Amino acid sequence: MTIEIGVILPTSSPDPARPILGDVRESARYAEEAGLDSVWSTDHLIASAPMLESSVVLATAAAVTERITIGYNVMLLALRPVAWAAKQISTLQLVSNDRLVLGVGTGNPAHGDAGWRAAGVEFADRGRLTDEALAVLPDLIAGTSPDFQISPGAKVPPIFVAGNGARAHRRAAAYGDGWATIAMTPDEVRINLKQINELADGKQLKATVVAPQLDGDLIELLAAYEGAGAERIILPPTGDWRRDYDQAAELRNRYHRG
Repeated sequence: MTIEIGVILPTSSPDPARPILGDVRESARYAEEAGLDSVWSTDHLIASAPMLESSVVLATAAAVTERITIGYNVMLLALRPVAWAAKQISTLQLVSNDRLVLGVGTGNPAHGDAGWRAAGVEFADRGRLTDEALAVLPDLIAGTSPDFQISPGAKVPPIFVAGNGARAHRRAAAYGDGWATIAMTPDEVRINLKQINELADGKQLKATVVAPQLDGDLIELLAAYEGAGAERIILPPTGDWRRDYDQAAELRNRYHRG
């Protein structure tokens, strides 16, 4: 029983009426002390609710912790010049002592296109730009690009690609070490992951499930997710991050005790 349990740092909310903006330092330390596996920051330029900048959030979390994984859930690569994104990622990997996981996505349409317009990016181009960025990003992070070198290079973090459509599946198969989805059941995870791995040229990707529907026997449900190919569960915020983290840690401890 090895599935990881992560939580989202209090830096945003999907509900514009209830923004969740808490102390990043305190919450990151609290999550690590509680024994959780990872903390995550959402990412957008202009979202439907107030949202902090993800790289700054994760650098802050890294600075006050020693063990816990820090991650983008998910970075919108198409909002940034890819070289700048690579510089942010490589620097964060170095200052965190290689504790970074990079989730990549194209953005939830629920946030609208204001952030994309502000960045000078056509909303309709975000998928193509994400593919182009992912194709060159690992070499840029590592400092081994044949075109130009970002120095110092860093260890390329594990990359998971989010999304449920056919194009997102192809993107995960081509560029990802893993795939992420929101709120899918274990059976849905199994079916979708099978489709992705059939495209993945011999790779066997695992899934990250964000905001799963935790009903019924939670231990059995986590086992079902793990059996379906999930390596990680990221639990959503409710507005009281201490309570959320305590509940997540209790669930993790129960599951890992078997």
